[in-house]
Amino acid sequence: MPGFDEMRAERDSLDTIWMNGEFTDWEDATTHVLTHGLHYGTGVFEGARCYDTENGPALFRWDAHVERLFDSAKPYDMEIPFSKDELTEATLEVIRRNDLESCYIRPVAYYGYHQLGVSPGDCPTDVAIAAWPWGAYLGEEALQNGIDVMISSWRKHASSQIPTNAKTNGLYVNSLLAGEEARRNGYEEAIVLNKEGNVAEGPGENIFMVRDGELYTPSLSESILDGITRDTVITLAEERDIPVHETAISRGELNTADELFFTGSAAEVTPIRKVDNVVIGDGSRGPVTEELQSAFFDLVDRRTDEHDDWFTYV
Repeated sequence: MPGFDEMRAERDSLDTIWMNGEFTDWEDATTHVLTHGLHYGTGVFEGARCYDTENGPALFRWDAHVERLFDSAKPYDMEIPFSKDELTEATLEVIRRNDLESCYIRPVAYYGYHQLGVSPGDCPTDVAIAAWPWGAYLGEEALQNGIDVMISSWRKHASSQIPTNAKTNGLYVNSLLAGEEARRNGYEEAIVLNKEGNVAEGPGENIFMVRDGELYTPSLSESILDGITRDTVITLAEERDIPVHETAISRGELNTADELFFTGSAAEVTPIRKVDNVVIGDGSRGPVTEELQSAFFDLVDRRTDEHDDWFTYV
């Protein structure tokens, strides 16, 4: 995947990660092999972006991301030992110390090293924040030409089993299985169905469908993550008088869609041109997708003064 290659190429120039209230050299930012989160997946995380805007580097919708980090911790009785303001200032300082302008940001909180056993007991909550340059998650070409995806044989776990609205480290094993299955079969990404067989999301993305000029996306009751970029696109669509329906979407509806696209902090707004080798629309980025994608990038690059409250300037 291009994003990971780019990270590997750039990381030698990065100096600092914030861990538990201190700035640590990149190579020294380590944790114990008996860390609870390593063995049981007991952690929560966020993925956010800082954009190099016309007004300087700015975190996009950071307040929503840090709020979701704290909300994700609640089902696990995880107390994050830093305030939201402290995490915000730490994030801004990580970006400054690494001399970054446009980057991806990864805050993570997890049960650390103290004892092993399914119950975290007295394990501390460790918190870290890293940032690195990361371009288009699925490749620059994908933003214009779209990607080919497959319906994964792996299903999304239900919210009655594990909270799907918490961005939990261990749950991304489900995403890994779906995504790697797709790549082994020659596709760039997967679409995951929920236990009822309806469309849920991608391994790391929400999904939108366009039909007759109107926008459809799985509702939160379909066992999806309440994506922040998803919410951004819904807002942009409504401001442009594009009707938005949050509803169940059947697998078969994908094949007859006029347009499909993914959204996510990493994926941004990425068109889908084929599903299981069935061409979507005319096989290229459709007009509604293009309109919303352009609106999104105009927004995050600050070529428009819309939603200035969504930006935290470095």
